[in-house]
Amino acid sequence: MIKLSQRVGMIKPSPTLAVTAKAKALKAQGVDVIGFGAGEPDFDTPEHIKDAAKLALDQGFTKYTPESGTDDLKAAIAKKFGKDNGLKYEPSQVIVSCGAKHSLYNLFQAVLDPGDEVVIIAPYWVSYPDMALLAGARPVFVQTSAKKGFRPDPKDLESALSKKTRLVVLNSPSNPTGAGIPGEALKKIAGILQEGDFWIVSDEIYEKIVYDGFQHISIASFGEKLYKKTIVVNGVSKSYSMTGWRIGYAAGDQEVVKAMSKIQSQSTSNPTSISQKATVAALLGGEEEMQKMIKEFKARRDWIVKALEEIPGVHCYNPEGAFYVFPDISAYLGKSFKGKKINTSTELSEYLLDESRVAVVMGSAFGAEGFIRLSYATSMKNIQEGLKRIADALKKLE
Repeated sequence: MIKLSQRVGMIKPSPTLAVTAKAKALKAQGVDVIGFGAGEPDFDTPEHIKDAAKLALDQGFTKYTPESGTDDLKAAIAKKFGKDNGLKYEPSQVIVSCGAKHSLYNLFQAVLDPGDEVVIIAPYWVSYPDMALLAGARPVFVQTSAKKGFRPDPKDLESALSKKTRLVVLNSPSNPTGAGIPGEALKKIAGILQEGDFWIVSDEIYEKIVYDGFQHISIASFGEKLYKKTIVVNGVSKSYSMTGWRIGYAAGDQEVVKAMSKIQSQSTSNPTSISQKATVAALLGGEEEMQKMIKEFKARRDWIVKALEEIPGVHCYNPEGAFYVFPDISAYLGKSFKGKKINTSTELSEYLLDESRVAVVMGSAFGAEGFIRLSYATSMKNIQEGLKRIADALKKLE
């Protein structure tokens, strides 16, 4: 057999997508599965955004665009950064890609070389380490704890930095924990990261989905030094319920953005023309539908956190944002069902799917053994039934 490349063997498929696919396959077979794996809102895209896409189709806007995005969309993105984040970017500092994941991939490819190190705060989104590996770099993890709000200790972050550090990844609010880094804590992190010959990427895809008065702040706003070395990544998939439209964007140093555009020109070329017109409407339109979605997410979060805390031995951090909870289920590891021992979060996830027909994602996928991730981007009815099934299944372990 002709061999595959070494880089393929270095990475693994996305476990979150794999769990969602497995749950969908079981549902297609008629199995009553409740899925907590999906990282996408269960709400429809707002009508004014869909109308903009229909208009683009009717007007024949179906051809290639500049590889880094249309001028009107870049202008809308620059306006959004000014209004929401107090950041001034020229259109030449903006790139539009096929989702925020694509923006991140382009960035990793643009700034990393073999032997470089990427500092990543754990628990982390599953794709950060593999993106580093695909660029030949080495992920370096900074561990956090639920007791401290999943925020990095400044000393631990400083210790992770070295002469080989080329990129530091921040994600607030976070996937998988939903934890947000408040202003004072972010200020301390900024003080550490403003010095040193490395880039910072601030993944702000969940910035709008926040609760209880939490205020998202971009680290790029903490002075000129941080502005110059930070690449801010965002998109419309989560806030505007546009996951399938595949539009993400990044802004920052003009030379880095130019390098990202060069890479994109040799991979996907431009993002979908129609989706770009829809995104202009999303960014420049109202946020009434978004606020309704966030209000519903908050009600679900409140319910699911309370229900998880009521399960003996389970502890759950109350997240500031996103639509995930990340409960500590370590009390159930080492227990058995029908003589079969469950030692890992992966085995517990498999048990929950097999025994209670509930799909969750194992914490080990996010660098946090002893946890599982549940997305509450599903109906309250599903959440209530799913939590009942989980509680019943955990009772059976001995």
